Amino acid sequence: MKSIYLLAAATLAALAVLVALPMAFVALQAVFPHLGEGSLRDPFGAWPATLGSPGTLSLIGGTLKLGLGVAAVSAAIGIPLGALRGLFRVPLARMWDLLFLVPFLLPPYIAALSWTMALQPRGYLEQLTGFNLGPLLFSPAGVTLAMGLAIFPVVYFAVSRSMAATGARMADVARVFGAGPWRAFVRVTLPLALPAIAASLLLAFTLAIEEYGVPAALGSQSGVAVLTTAIERRLADWPIDLPGASLLSLVLVALALTAYAVQRAALAGRGFETTTGKPAPLARVELGPWRAPVLLGFATVALIAVAAPLASMLAAALTRNVSGGLAAGNLTLANFAALFDARGDAWVALSTSLSLASGTALLAGAVGLLAAWCIAGRHVRGAALIDALALLPAALPGVVVGVGLILAWNQPFWPATPYGTWAILLLSYTCLLLPYPVRYVGAALAQIGANLEAAARVHGASAARALRRIVLPLVLPGLAASMLMVFAVASRELVTSLLLAPAGVQTVSIFVWRQFEQGSVGEGMAMATVAVAVSLLLMLGASGISRRQPR
Repeated sequence: MKSIYLLAAATLAALAVLVALPMAFVALQAVFPHLGEGSLRDPFGAWPATLGSPGTLSLIGGTLKLGLGVAAVSAAIGIPLGALRGLFRVPLARMWDLLFLVPFLLPPYIAALSWTMALQPRGYLEQLTGFNLGPLLFSPAGVTLAMGLAIFPVVYFAVSRSMAATGARMADVARVFGAGPWRAFVRVTLPLALPAIAASLLLAFTLAIEEYGVPAALGSQSGVAVLTTAIERRLADWPIDLPGASLLSLVLVALALTAYAVQRAALAGRGFETTTGKPAPLARVELGPWRAPVLLGFATVALIAVAAPLASMLAAALTRNVSGGLAAGNLTLANFAALFDARGDAWVALSTSLSLASGTALLAGAVGLLAAWCIAGRHVRGAALIDALALLPAALPGVVVGVGLILAWNQPFWPATPYGTWAILLLSYTCLLLPYPVRYVGAALAQIGANLEAAARVHGASAARALRRIVLPLVLPGLAASMLMVFAVASRELVTSLLLAPAGVQTVSIFVWRQFEQGSVGEGMAMATVAVAVSLLLMLGASGISRRQPR
């Protein structure tokens, strides 16, 4: 029993440092505006000025408007395509699944920069076709569309998997009893998929309100003002407003947690038992005369959401001068060659990101394994607290985590602090990405059960030894897959990198962002191309490993 409590205590300590401490300081700074001076005077003093400002109400309204708009775009694209993929035999179905993963893997800020290169005046689209869609891109509708095209795969995969699970069997039963095809879909198939649809749409909303890169890249020219960019400005522009940034961070967390609460309420009591316990084959229907229109629809979405931004990114990476346009004499590989110049900033940024991503994968994997083990087996009384702390980062926007770490570790009473070093980036990445290993390992533990570990304990093994010799080998495929995903996302994380990177430390995301600010578009897009390629390869590797997970 002693080793169990030692492992649980170590897990709680790690979660306290990674999650609880930064969030506690965000709350404290929001309540006590003079906390940085070591004083608790004037509690709630910043609230009237911040919350009562018309600008704050406009930020909250803009954030909600953007989130709802992105959810609507995701629904308009993801629900029809997901329903077709789940219920019908769509030609080239696996290829569409793979292609629709790309927008989700493409960092939103890179996608926004790619759309800028394609649609701006004298951009690639105008050079090729003569159409200028710059006014659309640099508008609230354009920002919403750009984010919706990046986030719709969340809805597509949720709907397609949900409808594939029930297939057309239940609708066929309804049709036997006289229902027409449309009525069977509306009265039977759609209600069965509603929990997945509601969950995915609320996830799309949450992802949209937490996003920083797209509003930062396009918002200033589009008239889009949201909480994430306002929080960053309060920390970056002089005079620095720590109480205001903290209070806006709490508002953003409240919006995200409200979305999750609505999601849970929408799913409560909406489970359905539709099988008899025996496996049933998927009953997908042939498309018949609708085959060509459906293929056209899938191809159109793939062209707009996947091919267009990737082509724009690659074109910019291969361009010598942006002003030279898409001319044969303006093409070059020099931007890629510069990335591997040992004397250049690009190589240093790439090396730093890969090192930080590796450390994040190891740290998140270790803490996630311990947390999932404590949660799944209910080995300790504090399992519920561990569960809450381990999954809380899923509802924390990156900008809030950055604010919390600044406030927590920039205090004079610490004898030593990671603030101002690369370690603060490691803490931020691990906090944000911790839910990946917790969920993957938790799913694996639920499949293998607790009897094997119990047998090891009966034969004299300690909890730590049973964890190392029994549990770890069995959950290793899921853990490895989650660590690859953590590595891929951490290697190009933007907002906390911009907030926390100390002087002289540059990551891939910071390098790309600053290259655009300085006008060195080609080298920035070359780095973005490398980052996307690495992320895609690692995600495919994670998918392959997870398929070999024991069942």
